Amino acid sequence: MSAKGYFDEAIAALQRVAESQSGAIREAARMLAASIQSGHSLYGFGATHSFILIEEMVYRTGGLMLANPIYPHGMNLAVRPMTSTSRLERLHGLGRELLHTVPLEKGDCLLVASTSGRNPVPIEVAIEGQRLGATVIGITSFAYTDGVSSRHESGRKLRDCCDIAIDNGAPYGDAVAAIPGFPQRVGPLSSVTGCAIVNALVAETVSLLVEAGYEPPVFLSANLDEGDAYNARLLARNAHRIHYL
Repeated sequence: MSAKGYFDEAIAALQRVAESQSGAIREAARMLAASIQSGHSLYGFGATHSFILIEEMVYRTGGLMLANPIYPHGMNLAVRPMTSTSRLERLHGLGRELLHTVPLEKGDCLLVASTSGRNPVPIEVAIEGQRLGATVIGITSFAYTDGVSSRHESGRKLRDCCDIAIDNGAPYGDAVAAIPGFPQRVGPLSSVTGCAIVNALVAETVSLLVEAGYEPPVFLSANLDEGDAYNARLLARNAHRIHYL
């Protein structure tokens, strides 16, 4: 029953997000489509497991070629000891410096993911992104962030530092599956719903671009016979705003 319980919770959460966040996703897609049509780039940042959402978008079949990752140096899961990632995410000033490792410009879009929304690094990435003139799209858990205090010196949370925030539907504490006789819930939801949100955002953005008569720079699977030639053509056309190659 434990596995079924998790699937039930995940399916229900995806349905809630689909229903409650459709307007926010469409508005974020409108911002992103306008930026792309104007010749700008998309950047994405998340620390520790939130970076999974950005990895899901980058160099991905059916994904936008323009999704540029901002690597959370010292805060991804390749670091040892892994516990250091939690400490680094709380360092004031680091988020601002990380944003300046990429050529983000006015008019670009910046996606920042943080489920709790409380730690200084993602908050500073969002604040500095807005200061530089980017449109900032946040993905966070409203229930989680409402239940915790900010660790940023300003008292703000990620939700307060975005042009639009999308609720990933994860609960306070993130984990959802209850095991009889064990007090701690297991099975986090934020990666499941977060990855669904970023893919839905891409799908909505591509739909808007097609409606506008603009050819979306989307990857075709390289394992299809025509994939290499198709991708090479669009990569060459958009090379000036793809910064991970």
